[in-house]
Amino acid sequence: MKLPVYLYGHPVLRKVAEPVTADREGLKELLANMYETMYASEGVGLAAPQVGLSERIVVIDADPVGETFPECAGRKLTLINPEIEVLDGERVSRAEGCLSLPGLSENVGRTEHIRLRWVDENFEAHEEEISGFLARIVQHECDHLEGKVYIDHISPIRKQLIRSKLNNIVGGKIRCDYPVRFAPRRKA
Repeated sequence: MKLPVYLYGHPVLRKVAEPVTADREGLKELLANMYETMYASEGVGLAAPQVGLSERIVVIDADPVGETFPECAGRKLTLINPEIEVLDGERVSRAEGCLSLPGLSENVGRTEHIRLRWVDENFEAHEEEISGFLARIVQHECDHLEGKVYIDHISPIRKQLIRSKLNNIVGGKIRCDYPVRFAPRRKA
């Protein structure tokens, strides 16, 4: 089942997500729905806060960008309670977009070499060093679990330049090709 993607301005996107336990009911169904939502929205990653759940869950299928970024080819990850350790390396600036900020793209500097620890859908532990664009995708999605969005990494000047676009998202003055949930309207 496709879930609505919660858009910029919705409070759930600013909460630090809660850890998930092995007895979480409906986990397999949620994961299937998150993958379906990600594919229908043409994304390569989706975090639970983006579907309204403040839980430490991320799904990634980086294969669609595998021709451009070989480290992404065939990479599909289900991350529960992920932990990132940024390893040494220079910061690389690349354009990022987000399903929760439709129509926007900004250059974000990130270190593209990380160590990732997580449990999968069966709560089996994993650890892996990840580099390149795949590391960027993982960091972007895990930011959502910390109540952050990628524009939190851009300069105040850039934020000011896109302010009207952000206001349009918050105000519901945009159209998407996928189901969305806008921020609740504030009472005057």
